Amino acid sequence: MKRTFFVFLSFLCFVSVIAQTVQPKEENSLRIMSYNIRNCIGIDGKMDIQRVADVINEVAPDFVAIQEVDSAATRTNGVYVLEEVAKKALMHPSFAPAIDFQGGKYGVGLLSKEVPLNIRQIPLPGKEARVLLVAEFDKCVVCCTHFALTKEERMESVSIILDALKDITKPVFLAGDMNSLYDSEEQKLLREHFVVLNNPKQNTFPSDTPRECIDYMYGFKNAGNTYSVLGRNVLNNRLGSDHLPLYVDVRLKAEQADIFRTKPYLQNPTDNGITVSWFTNVPVHAWVEYGTDGKLDQRKELYVDGQMICNNKHHKIRLTGLEPGKTYYYRVCSREITLYQAYKKEFGETAYSDTYRFIMPSESTQDFTAIILNDIHKNNKLMAMVEQVILGMDYDMVFFNGDCIDDPKNEQDAVGFLSYMNEKVKAQNVPVFYMRGNHEIRNAYSIELRNLIDYVGDKTYGAFSWGDTRFVMLDCGEDKPDSTWVYYGLNDFEGLRLNQAQFLKQELNSKVFKKANKRVLIHHIPIYGMRAESYNPCLKLWGDLLQKAPFNVSLNAHTHRYAYHEKGAVDNNFPVVIGGGNRPESATIMVLRKKGNDMTLTVLTPTGESKLELKL
Repeated sequence: MKRTFFVFLSFLCFVSVIAQTVQPKEENSLRIMSYNIRNCIGIDGKMDIQRVADVINEVAPDFVAIQEVDSAATRTNGVYVLEEVAKKALMHPSFAPAIDFQGGKYGVGLLSKEVPLNIRQIPLPGKEARVLLVAEFDKCVVCCTHFALTKEERMESVSIILDALKDITKPVFLAGDMNSLYDSEEQKLLREHFVVLNNPKQNTFPSDTPRECIDYMYGFKNAGNTYSVLGRNVLNNRLGSDHLPLYVDVRLKAEQADIFRTKPYLQNPTDNGITVSWFTNVPVHAWVEYGTDGKLDQRKELYVDGQMICNNKHHKIRLTGLEPGKTYYYRVCSREITLYQAYKKEFGETAYSDTYRFIMPSESTQDFTAIILNDIHKNNKLMAMVEQVILGMDYDMVFFNGDCIDDPKNEQDAVGFLSYMNEKVKAQNVPVFYMRGNHEIRNAYSIELRNLIDYVGDKTYGAFSWGDTRFVMLDCGEDKPDSTWVYYGLNDFEGLRLNQAQFLKQELNSKVFKKANKRVLIHHIPIYGMRAESYNPCLKLWGDLLQKAPFNVSLNAHTHRYAYHEKGAVDNNFPVVIGGGNRPESATIMVLRKKGNDMTLTVLTPTGESKLELKL
């Protein structure tokens, strides 16, 4: 009974050391595997290439260092073993023969998802000759070897390897069957120049009853701390070979120039605050440095419930307590986080943006220029034309009045065009207001657009003042009833419009609205000037309120046909201007200017020609 308990306890200890399952691979990481496959001959004496390939496919590595592999040798029936494994694992094979053997070759190999930029084969000593395979890739160098059986040969091999790798500046990883224990002299010499990445307490040989660790994975100390180890495992796959497979996950530290994905963009300049947003390519610790008079003597990070929001790629930090009328300077800062664990954090480089500036509006502000764009529909060519028209203008804000980020399907799709639009209108210096059209509320990423956008009042509709001018923004929702089959019962824009009817009533009766010198209404789908057969629920819900509302102008979009309706022309209580479409021949650029008590609206074509000059 005692013997049975001891055997069971030993088995539990073994299980705790050897991983049973492959852990999920983290984003932005490399998985490097090492496996002495013994020519795919398992401990059952059977050669089974598929069995070895299945192990590799389960791990799904980016690189696999392979030891003990034949090419066209008699004992493996003339098969190029590495190539056959590579085919089944859908990877690229690189072979380094160490000796001629039975009419073929015998040595080590490397499987990789990407094709190497170049390969070197460096002979190593041994009664049975050995070899070092060095493969360079875009971001790293991966090496594979199989050390000889004597201490003297292994020590000499270490010296040869160090000399071969000494001038490499990329991160270098070395893996293989080292035929030596952790406390051996050769391992100690290796650790003077390499960091051991696998856990040497996890035994790898022999596979049926692992008693020692002789398979290792290392990181070269040549370029300093250029990566973080995210995870490591030895797999309990006893049958495929006489060695157990092992792998490590590493995250390479980004170059400083590669940390930023987008420039910063400004939003929501209300209530003496402004929101600064940007994206990075890697998870970071982010903050904003800002101040007046050209100084950056203040710093803002984002904390929620006492915990800093970090280790993410999208950053939205609101600066508060700003002085109206002041010019502020700022830059965004991003320090890469390569490892974020409960009790350990590791960091990479810190990237700093250029220094930009913005002016906070004040109640006394009377003069401004606003650019209003609509229905861009992710047309890069059109945005490039817009950039040329507004290049020489001194403008203070930009409105994207819907159907600009067309049917966003995922974050990459949305951020790609959002950042393109932002750069064309210089959103790093002037705040941008993103308003929803009916195309922003379609496709898989549509709901998540609010992650990118800081809406005024945290709603897709709202109002704000720029000096003595009041802007009211409405969200008309979809252009068809909620019951339309293509919405699959997932919309309730009727409820959203009802909420806005209440908001609009309160806004029109507010002191700030009544006190305003000028009043501008902006929404995507026109309420006035639509065809009689068009679906127009906003007119029914909001029409009575708008008939009495003293707006100076309503700026709309959606129809892809420029139109101007003077007051009263289509039962409208104020001038209505509808922007054009997403083609150069139909698109428009609206320029709203206020100087003192005078407000004008200019409508331009993408070539800069004037279509309308309207005094409001």
